Amino acid sequence: MEAIFWVLIILSFAIAFIGLIYPIIPSVLFILLGFILYGLFFSFADFTWFFWTVQILFIILLFGADYAANLFGVKRFGGSKAGIWGSTIGLLIGPFIIPIIGILIGPLAGAVIGELLVNRTPFKQAIKIGFGSLIGFITSVITKGTIQAVMIIIFFLYI
Repeated sequence: MEAIFWVLIILSFAIAFIGLIYPIIPSVLFILLGFILYGLFFSFADFTWFFWTVQILFIILLFGADYAANLFGVKRFGGSKAGIWGSTIGLLIGPFIIPIIGILIGPLAGAVIGELLVNRTPFKQAIKIGFGSLIGFITSVITKGTIQAVMIIIFFLYI
């Protein structure tokens, strides 16, 4: 039975990393689910107040990293709120329209379309903003993946 418990815990962590590629999956909630499953199946006694404090700080950082990286990428290349919204929408629907590569094309295309439609930005500038969005997204994935890995490493150090 213990093996089944561990499979469920590890599966929740794996789904969290899949959420890096499919942003509609709330990664941080699956990491928390892994912690809670461990507590329910084994014991919450291993998790000190320090453990929970660090994990909550990482959760806050995860939510902020996503938004900040996208905002920075679009703004750095001269984009507006339309580019940010377009990038976000493209990020959410891109992987479902074009599996695998849509995760890269979605934010780029979304930012370009947002800038072209709302602000009538010149095409060349809109493309530049789209690439800024893509850079922001890639930065976000790397940052969030690193934070998630650290959260899980801390978990294994505590149990």
